[in-house]
Amino acid sequence: MASTITNVDQLAINTIRTLSMDAVQKANSGHPGTPMALAPVAYALWTEQLRYDPLHPIWPARDRFVLSCGHASMLLYSMLHLCGVRQVDSLGEPREQLGITLDDIKNFRQLDSPCAGHPEYGAAPGIETTTGPLGQGIGNSVGMALAAKWFSARYDQAGFEMFGYDVYCLCSDGDLMEGVGCEAASLAGHLRLDNLCWIYDDNHITIEGSTDLAFSEDVARRFEALGWNVIKIADANDLSAIDAAFDNFDATRDRPTLIVLRSVIGYGAPNKQNSHAAHGSPLGESEVQLAKQFFGWPTDRPFLVPDEVQAHFADAVGQRGEREYQAWFDRLADYQYKFPELAAELELIWQGNLPGTWNNKIPEFPPGKSMATRSASGKVLNAIAAEVPWLVGGSADLAPSNNTHIDGSASVSAGEFAGRNLHFGVREHGMAAVCNGLSLSGLRPFAGTFFVFTDYMRPSIRLSSIMHLPILYILTHDSIGLGEDGPTHQPVEQLAACRAIPGLIVYRPCDANEVAAGYRATLNLRRPTALILTRQNVPIIDRQRYAPANQAERGGYILWDSEKAPQVILIGTGSEVHLCLEAAEQLSQKRVRVRVVSMPSWELFEMQDKSYRDQVLPISVTARVAVEAGIRQGWDRYIGTSGAFIGMHSFGASAPFEKLYEHFGMTTQAVVAAAQSQFGL
Repeated sequence: MASTITNVDQLAINTIRTLSMDAVQKANSGHPGTPMALAPVAYALWTEQLRYDPLHPIWPARDRFVLSCGHASMLLYSMLHLCGVRQVDSLGEPREQLGITLDDIKNFRQLDSPCAGHPEYGAAPGIETTTGPLGQGIGNSVGMALAAKWFSARYDQAGFEMFGYDVYCLCSDGDLMEGVGCEAASLAGHLRLDNLCWIYDDNHITIEGSTDLAFSEDVARRFEALGWNVIKIADANDLSAIDAAFDNFDATRDRPTLIVLRSVIGYGAPNKQNSHAAHGSPLGESEVQLAKQFFGWPTDRPFLVPDEVQAHFADAVGQRGEREYQAWFDRLADYQYKFPELAAELELIWQGNLPGTWNNKIPEFPPGKSMATRSASGKVLNAIAAEVPWLVGGSADLAPSNNTHIDGSASVSAGEFAGRNLHFGVREHGMAAVCNGLSLSGLRPFAGTFFVFTDYMRPSIRLSSIMHLPILYILTHDSIGLGEDGPTHQPVEQLAACRAIPGLIVYRPCDANEVAAGYRATLNLRRPTALILTRQNVPIIDRQRYAPANQAERGGYILWDSEKAPQVILIGTGSEVHLCLEAAEQLSQKRVRVRVVSMPSWELFEMQDKSYRDQVLPISVTARVAVEAGIRQGWDRYIGTSGAFIGMHSFGASAPFEKLYEHFGMTTQAVVAAAQSQFGL
């Protein structure tokens, strides 16, 4: 090795850099500059600071490392490979295979490689969350840090500190520019999450060029105002300053920490004039060669990992992590003996399961009354919360409207983390990103707001679906039925928008008992659910006269049917199902054979086998009418292009909801007329 390599620290740092350069260059795609610049801090964090066992990468008490600047993914992949992070079996026990092999790195950004362009949760052990859309990782990290506090508050006992882990997050200028980042930082400062450390790569570069183009604020002063401990490091290569900053973080016990790390992107490369290009594109073969010469690195051995570097990581990370894990595991055995009930809860959490009794107390709602589905949701949520202590959540300042308060439980606040009611403030996007972090930590979070504000949450909801996180979104004020607040608050296109997210279950119940069925059907699935609920009261259907509510668990079912084969099918969701029932009564009096289908969830319905779907919606009956207080988009899959649609074709208006339904033509008479026109009457 060249003489410019003076010690194993520098040798290891340069290994991280050159692996990143080589992978990006071979793929001819990616961002080499940030991994090169941040190699020293990543090295110091993993070898000196992080409590992490590469043999047990899902160890519940491990420290978390989040790469929010996901474009620097090769930094994470290099660290996971060099630290020897193993694949694990279904019980969390290590396998022989590395999670990220050198061949995987050589196939960076290629199909079927776990080394995707941006880190993807589940692709390899050690990837704690899916990142790339800037701001999401730092939002997730707040949820992870909050979960650590919650676990400690509930499960740590005298002499048994089972949790108390820290969360470290590397972030970029872009992360701090995104609005979700500020929402998350504000909440973290308010809650004084002193187990949270963000490392801000202050490199003054974005894709378009210098940050001076659009970003001139004093980040350090902003974070101080948000209640953070701020540390500045003038040179990203200064390992002594980095170690001192981590010591400062460890000693800070009343607020989160931001380390402002000044770096030059691609630091160390001789041609610094091209540093902004290295942010978003490969260096090019000639620049790679020049950089390696500058580092004193062999230019003819791509993807080189010196033996002494591998041994150094095995000692500095592997042996230390194994000792820490074993001490915790031994403590867990005593904990299980002394606190068997708490240990049993933890086992369920770690397995991703709910108690066998989770749905035992879900209420049934008697007919003859009217109830808003948001009110029914609150009752069902509390019945489940009584059986699932790790069901936690809250609302973006709308808990009284969303009915998301868990009765008899305290609110989470700074220094008081054992409660189950979270107050997110008016931070819808931050709320959703935090809930992703809570879910990744094993909790079962729910998040509430008005349905129209899912537009603010959509990027985080999308990521919860990509990661298959079982998060419950409780979304009220579901249509023009909210009334006088007018079109700004009346969702008309949001049903179509949410249904467009692959993997997200959208469930819009017609009455209180369909609400209960929705919880039963979705809470145990490894998928996020959007529960869409009314503000206005709707009748509770008499299930002695109509089909039982548990049929709603199948997503769509025959609620009411004629004695003989139907001539026309009325399909409704939510509050509009009642219009379908009223229309069916009138049509039957005119000797029209009619079927009413309640379709609370397209996604659950599509999970059923084809024979069931054809039974509910026989292809022989082409006369169909869909009734929903949203736009038509997507409904053609069930009613065909010639089917009738009673719903919204514009934004709403401000008036009492009864007047609005009449004004926009969503009436029983309109449904009857549309049904008759479908077969020529």
